[in-house]
Amino acid sequence: MTEVPSFSIWMIILLPYAGSIVTAILSRAGRVRDYVAVFFSFLSASFCGYLLLPILQGQTLSVYNSLIPQSFTWISGLGLRTGVLSDPYTVILCNVIGWVSFLIMVYSLEYVKGESGAHRYFFFMNLFIGSMQLIVFSDNLLALFIGWELVGLCSYALIGYYYRDDEKDWVGTIGHKALGEDQAYPPSHAGMKAFIMTRAGDVAMLAGILILFIYGRTFSYQQLASSSSTWAVSLANSGLLVPVALLIFGGAIGKSAQFPLHEWLPDAMAGPAPVSALIHAATMVKAGVVLVARIAPIFYFAVVTNPSLIQPFFVTVAWIGAFTAFLAASQAMVGFELKKILAYSTVSQIGYMMMAMGLAGLSSEFAQGLSSALYHLMSHAIFKASLFLAAGALIHAADSRFISDMGGLGNRMRITFAAFLISVASLSGIPPFSGFWSKDAILSLAYSSGQYALFVVGSVTAGMTAFYSFRLLGIAFLGSPSRKIEKLESEGHHVVDPSPVMLVPYALLSFATLFLGVVALAGSVIPSLNIEASIESASVSYLKTFFPSLSLEGEISFSIAAAALTGLFVALGFGLSYIFYIRRSADTSKYISQSSIMSKLYLFLYNRWYINAIYYKVFVRAPLAASSWLSERFDVFLFGVNNAASLLGVYVSAVGGWFDSNVVDALANGISVAGQSFSRLVRRIQTGVTEQYILVFALGVALLLVVLIISAGGTL
Repeated sequence: MTEVPSFSIWMIILLPYAGSIVTAILSRAGRVRDYVAVFFSFLSASFCGYLLLPILQGQTLSVYNSLIPQSFTWISGLGLRTGVLSDPYTVILCNVIGWVSFLIMVYSLEYVKGESGAHRYFFFMNLFIGSMQLIVFSDNLLALFIGWELVGLCSYALIGYYYRDDEKDWVGTIGHKALGEDQAYPPSHAGMKAFIMTRAGDVAMLAGILILFIYGRTFSYQQLASSSSTWAVSLANSGLLVPVALLIFGGAIGKSAQFPLHEWLPDAMAGPAPVSALIHAATMVKAGVVLVARIAPIFYFAVVTNPSLIQPFFVTVAWIGAFTAFLAASQAMVGFELKKILAYSTVSQIGYMMMAMGLAGLSSEFAQGLSSALYHLMSHAIFKASLFLAAGALIHAADSRFISDMGGLGNRMRITFAAFLISVASLSGIPPFSGFWSKDAILSLAYSSGQYALFVVGSVTAGMTAFYSFRLLGIAFLGSPSRKIEKLESEGHHVVDPSPVMLVPYALLSFATLFLGVVALAGSVIPSLNIEASIESASVSYLKTFFPSLSLEGEISFSIAAAALTGLFVALGFGLSYIFYIRRSADTSKYISQSSIMSKLYLFLYNRWYINAIYYKVFVRAPLAASSWLSERFDVFLFGVNNAASLLGVYVSAVGGWFDSNVVDALANGISVAGQSFSRLVRRIQTGVTEQYILVFALGVALLLVVLIISAGGTL
């Protein structure tokens, strides 16, 4: 066991935040500002590496308080504390995020060089990294949610980085429509789309967290785990156990772009290439996987004696992941926009991770599901970051975001081609690259746990992945150069590999995916190099921090049958891609045009299964039409009511005027006249003659005596 100071964990989170602040202060410092921003991301990654070293040596971490305590009172009125986790699973996660993000930041030095918004770019990039690390290290759901929302804010700002919405920065083919809806969007629109769609999931997530807090009286993972017998039983008795878990999972559906909230991610490609790499490889879409990794064990082991209570949750997670993987892969098969194809690929690969999380609760070894998801998350982060960064170089070189405007770049950008080839092979699940081992870990788990339907969907999707990956490679790098490339070269534009500042990051990442794959291959012979076993050990250690009494020992088994069946689909996908797009011995356009079924299928896939268009009709056009109708109809009604009320007021006023003149005034005048008459009558009594006053007084006295005699009965 290795002792580490608590501040070393907090620095991983706080340094990127500090980098954002310093970047804002140095907003006019030009390149100095940019290098400082990158330096802070490097410092954060270095602290990640400091924590990883003991883990690689097979040790665990013991944290002692230094400068900043590992946990402290946060909201005293509610008795809430906050702190950071330090288990091996979390440390591996933070290293994937920290180092991949640092390489993306280095790449950004050249990519946004000289741009007027570079200060804004580096501010949000560092804020993005820090917020994602907050999600990873938080030991409670409330602090995680704060990082969650900050990540959403950063994604909105960075996707809409080119907020002036120049046509060259749009995503999609301008003029293309589906069901009458435009399928091309400017950056500001794409940023807002991402913000709104992820908010839908966030609202569900917040509702689930608050309900869980009401029953559990805490946001802490540790406290929820230790008191699970109380709140889980109460939730189960109320029929809320699965709904609450699904509500929280709604946040993961939104952030990780899973069906049905997946449509924002392809259009998020309106942002700069390094932003796309950060979102897809190291931060936002991985947040959903982290969230499920936090809540899934708590819900599962809370009812481990009766797992059927929570099984619907894991079935839902697994099938949403599997369906999303298939859905997005099918769309990538017909795409021509480079980053958009890679975006579909990300949606698909995150689907595999979600499927692994679901399988964790459907198999006998929960830790295997967690470890296979983490393994694929790590592998995907590396090769997908490489692909997106290389894509940025390709787009700059070809001055186009469409692969149909490229072609023949393999001979012109040799290092980029090599890096792209390695990463594509890893994405496709071809041995010995890391993507093969991590994807096989998920599919082997599905096969060994008897979830054959999930296995088939995953294997078919693997074949589709191989097809669209090598289709992309063949069109962009092989064959003859496009007219666009020829025109650029005729104008003196040299299509070559980018500068080392941009080239080295994605070259290193492609080497890393090869290196990890070779190490995994060697690990089948040398136990000390077995990456899968190491990650599962980290997963077991993570689970035991919450449930120390559980027996969780297990081992990921390589299934030859599962690998062989998946390999057949991958070989089929690669073979078709080789025939049509690498060797080019057949023309796909002829096959599609000559078959009405294929034409309709192609259009169906190209139009994103019409899901995006339907969403616009239901959630955009319908509310706009309703507001227009209200404006045209209801407002007219309101104007009529207003006019009628005005006329009624005039008539009531007229009646009031007549009543005032003929009744009120007449009554007032009559009273006045009567008063004057009575006054004149009474005034006559006052003659001013003393004798008359004495006479009247005497008569009054006499009259009074008479009254008294009568009232006394006639006797004195």
